[in-house]
Amino acid sequence: MKVTVDQDKCVASGQCVTAAAAVFDQRDEDGVVVLLNENPSAELTADVQHAATVCPALAITVDE
Repeated sequence: MKVTVDQDKCVASGQCVTAAAAVFDQRDEDGVVVLLNENPSAELTADVQHAATVCPALAITVDE
């Protein structure tokens, strides 16, 4: 799995961090998404897919 984020689309809602804190974080200054792991393990697949689904800005892309 490969994860990408579009920081320009991000609205800093934090839903991705709530769904998959091992993969996503937020910048302290503005809350924009930070990708911690672009190739997370298979055990995190469900969490990452959930994060992409709940992102209000659709700023997360997951390629299997």
